[in-house]
Amino acid sequence: MERSLAYSIAEACSRSGIGRTAIYDMINAGQLTARKRGRRTLILADDLRRCLELLPPIKTKPVCAREKQS
Repeated sequence: MERSLAYSIAEACSRSGIGRTAIYDMINAGQLTARKRGRRTLILADDLRRCLELLPPIKTKPVCAREKQS
């Protein structure tokens, strides 16, 4: 299976699980680099991966000993 070098906006949404509006918000904020080829907007696979890796991790709350026993 060949790995794509770049994704359209729709493909980037599908691959990342992020919505179209959020993708455009990240592009406009400078968090995600997009390239244009004519009318088509492309996102390099490496740029999408890098952007996702920079998202903050979820902060989990410590589980109390009392909750563990339930």
